[in-house]
Amino acid sequence: MKREVRAFAPASVSNVSCGFDIMGFALRGAGDTVTARLSGKGGVSIRSISGSSSALPLDPAANTACPPVAALLARCPGAGGIELEICKGIPVGGGIGSSAASAVAAVVAADALLETHLPAGELLELAIEGEKIASGAIHADNLAPSLMGGFILVRGYNPLDVVRLPVASGFWCAVVSADVEIKTEEARKILPRQVPLHDVVTQTGNAAGLVTGLLTGDGALVGRSLVDVIAEPARRHLIPSYDAMREAALACGALGYGISGSGPSVFALGSSEETAGEAARAMSRVLRDEGHDSTWLISPIGVRGASVIA
Repeated sequence: MKREVRAFAPASVSNVSCGFDIMGFALRGAGDTVTARLSGKGGVSIRSISGSSSALPLDPAANTACPPVAALLARCPGAGGIELEICKGIPVGGGIGSSAASAVAAVVAADALLETHLPAGELLELAIEGEKIASGAIHADNLAPSLMGGFILVRGYNPLDVVRLPVASGFWCAVVSADVEIKTEEARKILPRQVPLHDVVTQTGNAAGLVTGLLTGDGALVGRSLVDVIAEPARRHLIPSYDAMREAALACGALGYGISGSGPSVFALGSSEETAGEAARAMSRVLRDEGHDSTWLISPIGVRGASVIA
């Protein structure tokens, strides 16, 4: 048995406007790295956390990386304990799956360390235990793409049913993150508890249209479908310069625009790398002009998920 394993899990965009809690895709260029090491102590412990500007808890009960590993250890009597080192490459509270990436990287590293070789579906079930800490709810729209890569549809939660969609090539994403932090749990509290039937019909049509457009490569259909009539109207006021960034992205030729997760990150989809880059720079300029620092990245849709680092 190995003494130490390191794993990487990428950042992700979730909700994708009309796919609240059921859609997400992995991003290239940002992610968390977790090292799992056999420990003489029982249970799960955290040795160190680096790379994050926010103070994250070393208490295993309060950190999203630990419950998935604890659940895996429970399946392996006599394995002893596991110590984790977490290197954050994703801003905390930024809306691109920071808590999910930590949970995924940790359970992937622990799975390799213990040589349990669990299938992706079982690893995802374990990773969900960590996400409960961050949001107070069960949702896999960040976890699944971070683990499996690509564009993910969560068809159902009881039982968990996840589908990796074969998205047409050529779609690119621009993600811009303002220098504010939004806690997922707090952002969920402001969502409407009742939704008019008309909005449900509209949202369902947009979700179906988005999937169809991504599968067929129909950029115009993707653009028409990237509209959220449920969550984003309640959350848009949390995002600095939300409307101005939308106008800037669309002026660059972006197909559509929306909030990544619960924000403050926003995303714009484009039909080329060039368009995504122009949209990212334009949105970042809007924030700069309004006095906000920001970071941005561009990524194709369909990138690889979590992996063990040799």
